[in-house]
Amino acid sequence: TFTVEEAVETIGFGKFHIALFLIMGSTGVVEAMEIMLIAVVSPLIRCEWQLQDWQVALVTTMVFFGYMVFSIVLGLLADRYGRWKILLLSFLWAAYFSLLTSFSPSYIWFVFLRAMVGGGVAGHAQGREENKQIFSMCSCLNPFLSLGKVFWLAGSLLIIGLASVVNPTIGWRWLIRIASIPGILLILVFKFIPESARYNVSTGNTAAALATLQRIAKMNGAAMPEGVLMEPAKERRGRFKDLIHPKYL
Repeated sequence: TFTVEEAVETIGFGKFHIALFLIMGSTGVVEAMEIMLIAVVSPLIRCEWQLQDWQVALVTTMVFFGYMVFSIVLGLLADRYGRWKILLLSFLWAAYFSLLTSFSPSYIWFVFLRAMVGGGVAGHAQGREENKQIFSMCSCLNPFLSLGKVFWLAGSLLIIGLASVVNPTIGWRWLIRIASIPGILLILVFKFIPESARYNVSTGNTAAALATLQRIAKMNGAAMPEGVLMEPAKERRGRFKDLIHPKYL
């Protein structure tokens, strides 16, 4: 018999991991653009709606408030229903509310919709951290993981560059619409991302986990370990009280 971890170690690093790294890294670009968007839009909405300092600051606060709340909710749902479904939901959620933000008729609507965007972006992080574990099983790949930080930097630079061109010409509403495009494009390649093999075995769905591992092995041109995939299912998953359990404090 063999476990998921042993299978990943045997399959090794290859084309699948590079493709997954680029796709999941791109979520970092989208996340950075959505978060940094506030910095380049705030001066414009301040003038348009004659906002005070605390009102401008509240926009950023509510984005991260949505991020905080939905990180907990989506984390619990991902444990219960699977990483793939929640990651897809978060992509659709963030893109939808980001586009709606560009049509905000008032400051209150703008704050609410950006908080919803923050909630969707929180789901990106759930999926990205799960897929990082695929790499981190091999300690030699840790430097490769560090390159992932470049994606956030790229997203930050991209939104600043776009703002310098779009804001003075067609306005901040079009900047938000253009910034939504990368997130929408990622949805088109979403089928490439497999459900977590670790999640599948935790729910007792060994066949699905094995299919994922075989797909990775095929892309990498590697052989699966001999034997049968055998790993016990977890009886309890996605419990809120785990967040305050003494074991993790």
